[in-house]
Amino acid sequence: MFFQQIFEEKLAQYAYLVGCQATGEAIIVDPMRDIQRYIDIAEKEDLKIVAVAETHIHADYLTGMREFAEQGVKMYLSDEGNADWKYEWVIGSNYDYQLLKDGDEFAIGNIKFTVKHTPGHTPEHISYLLADGATTDEPMGILSGDFVFVGDVGRPDLLETAAGMQGVMEGSARVMYQSIQKFMDMPEYWQVWPGHGAGSSCGKALGAIPESTIGYEQRFNDSLKAATSEQAFVDYILEGQPEPPLYFARMKRDNKKGPKILGKLPQPKNMAVAQIIGEVRMSQAVILDTRERTEFMNGHIQGSLLSPLNKAFNTVAGSYIRETEKIFLIIEEKNVEEAVKDLIRIGLDKIAGYVTPDQLKKFENEGGELFTTETIDFKKAEEYLGEEKAYLLDVRTSSEFKEGHIPGSLNIAHTRLLDRMADVPDDKPVMISCQSGARAAAASALLESKDFVVKYVDDLIEEWMEADSEH
Repeated sequence: MFFQQIFEEKLAQYAYLVGCQATGEAIIVDPMRDIQRYIDIAEKEDLKIVAVAETHIHADYLTGMREFAEQGVKMYLSDEGNADWKYEWVIGSNYDYQLLKDGDEFAIGNIKFTVKHTPGHTPEHISYLLADGATTDEPMGILSGDFVFVGDVGRPDLLETAAGMQGVMEGSARVMYQSIQKFMDMPEYWQVWPGHGAGSSCGKALGAIPESTIGYEQRFNDSLKAATSEQAFVDYILEGQPEPPLYFARMKRDNKKGPKILGKLPQPKNMAVAQIIGEVRMSQAVILDTRERTEFMNGHIQGSLLSPLNKAFNTVAGSYIRETEKIFLIIEEKNVEEAVKDLIRIGLDKIAGYVTPDQLKKFENEGGELFTTETIDFKKAEEYLGEEKAYLLDVRTSSEFKEGHIPGSLNIAHTRLLDRMADVPDDKPVMISCQSGARAAAASALLESKDFVVKYVDDLIEEWMEADSEH
C-alpha cells in the first residue's frame, strides 16, 4: 500500500493519497481545488487516481472533487445528514459517484475503506477506516477529517458562527459528544490521520504533529478528556472558539451547491502601476498588497488592502475581499503563482494583474503618489484615549480580549471586520491594535480603504499591559 499525507501550510490542511501498488490504482481523500499537485505525486509513484473521497462539506477551502469529476474520476461522498446537508451539485448529475452511509464499504485495488458516520462538526461528516486488504481486513487507522484532530476535535459551532444557522451550536456539540463515544471504543493501536493541523480555524487547540493514535488521543487530547459528561464537554468545546474567517460561509455554500469549474489557473498579467490604479477607480476591484507591513505603512497605493504572503494570507484575503471583486496584486514576480493558488483555493478567481514592489518604487521615484499610515505604540494610544482624541479598536479574538485589554477599547475580530464596519465609530480617528501588530496591520489597511482615519498600533500588547500593571 502506498500512503502519503499532503500538507498545505497556509490552510493547515491534510489531504491523503492512498494507492494499491498491486493494481496501480489510487484514491485522494479531501483534495483541494488545484488538483494537479495530487496527479503529479500519483504519476511519480506509477499510480493513477481512479477515485476521490471527501469527509464532509468543507468550510475553509473549495473542494477539488469537481475538478476530478470533470475528468471522469469516481467520487465517494456522504449521504448522511438531513436534506440541508447534501451535495446538491452531485446528486442527479451525470458524474460518476457513490453516496455513502454508515457501515458502507468500498475498495481501491486491495485497499478496503469502511465508512463511519461521525457527526458533530457537521451533520453529514463521515470518517474512513482504512485496511490494507493484501494483509488483513482489520483496519489500521481512521481518516478522521474534521472529527478528531491531534489534540482537539472539530469545532461544532461553525454552522452557527460561520454559516449563520441560528441556535444550532449547542445541539451540534451534543451530537459531537455522542460521536466521541464511538471514538473512545475504537482500538488504541489504530492510527489517526486528521484533516487539519496546528493553525487551522477548524478547532481551537490543534497539534502540530501530523498524525497520532486512538490511544494517545484518548489519554492526552484535552477535548476528549473534557468529555467526562455531555454537559461538561458542551461547556468546554464551545468556550473560547475563535471567530471564523468571513469566507467560511461562502465555502460552505459553494461546496454544497457546486464550486465553479476551475480548469486552468488564472494567469494575471504584469501591468503598470498607473494602469492598476485606473482599473480600480473604474471597476469593482481591489489592490492586494503582499509586502511586509512596515513597507506597506511607509508607502502604498491609496485604498490598498494588506495581506503579506504568509500563513495568514488566505484568512485575511478571504475575509476582506468579496468574490465579485477583481484583484490586482502587489507582489514579487516569483510569488505570483503561489498567491494565485492560495486565492483560488478560497474561491477568489478574479486575479487580473500584478505589479512588483520594484515597479511600485519606480512609480514613487518618478513622482507617483503613495500614501503612508501613521504608526504609533501603546503608550501613544493610551494618551489619545485619555484625551478622547481617538478610538481604540482591538482586532484580536473575543477570547483574547476577555483575558486582558486596554480599558476603553472596542473589540471586533479582524476576520469579521468587513461585515461589521457599521460598528466602528468614524467621528474620530481609529487606532487599530492586536497582540503583536500583524492582524492590526491588515485591519488598518481595510479600514483605510473604507475611508476611516487610521492610526496603526505596532506594539506588543502583553508587554505593555505587564508594564502598565506595575505602575
